[in-house]
Amino acid sequence: MKKILVTGGAGFIGANFVHHLMAHTDASVVVLDKLTYAGNEASLADVPADRMEFVHGAIEDAELVDRLVAGVDAVVHFAAESHNDNSLSNPRPFLDTNIVGTYTILEAVRKHGVRLHHISTDEVYGDLELDDPAKFSETTPYNPSSPYSATKAGSDLLVRAWVRSFGVQATISNCSNNYGPYQHVEKFIPRQITNVIRGVRPKLYGTGENVRDWIHTDDHSSAVLRILERGEIGQTYLIGANGERNNKDVIEDILVLMGQPRDAYDHVSDRPGHDLRYAIDATRLRTELGWEPAYTDFEAGLKATIDWYVANEAWWAPQKDETEAKYAKVGR
Repeated sequence: MKKILVTGGAGFIGANFVHHLMAHTDASVVVLDKLTYAGNEASLADVPADRMEFVHGAIEDAELVDRLVAGVDAVVHFAAESHNDNSLSNPRPFLDTNIVGTYTILEAVRKHGVRLHHISTDEVYGDLELDDPAKFSETTPYNPSSPYSATKAGSDLLVRAWVRSFGVQATISNCSNNYGPYQHVEKFIPRQITNVIRGVRPKLYGTGENVRDWIHTDDHSSAVLRILERGEIGQTYLIGANGERNNKDVIEDILVLMGQPRDAYDHVSDRPGHDLRYAIDATRLRTELGWEPAYTDFEAGLKATIDWYVANEAWWAPQKDETEAKYAKVGR
């Protein structure tokens, strides 16, 4: 695959994947990104210009998408509206991007016979009880609980239908919660880190018992590349690194790693429909494709992430005040 179209490549996970391609392949990349508030072209500033073309545009733009897909060997589709809080306050953009946008991508790869890998989330499965020993697997029924996760579930089902009905050469991956560089400060881990940097007490939804299965974004990128290169067409792969932590432990780990008292945070009202627990069984990915995560020590990955935000305040500072003003309006 000499040329790859990465949709949403200026977003958090997409930008990290572009960096991963630069480091581990000889491929050139076309990045298509709408540059909404969560997209940041500065995240790609150090990508070699002779290996990347940046296109400012929307995945709902059928003419643009068709033209770009016609010139590449594969599409990796990251572009999505992805924040639960935003989907609760205004669901419509999630329908436009996650459903209509994915349909547009599917029609283009169908027309041109181009390989597609579709990026999704473990949130399509709903949540698990805190004391449930089970984990999500490829056969877990979909049970989304927010407009965000519902539209991602819908996009997954579109991909499956286009594979079966039209023979589209596609794979899907559902990944657990990512952390690492270039993540918007509205998200849980970077919000807490940047609060501490600015001398503001971090904020924890509810009691903080909600569990997420954390994975460093570098490990997500390596898994996606492995699936793109070796994955079975029509197959779904779950990506996870056995990183289950509840939100209370994560915020306390951040405080300790940043030299603060473990209890130096405030509780705020919980989010409506806040899922209890996510947990990923990545057995298929590990056994069939031989993938293993590099970041098996969550605290080490978290420390590296903290160091990145400390060193890159110029990247996140423009986002911070607007984000906190938005949260202040809803008491979170």
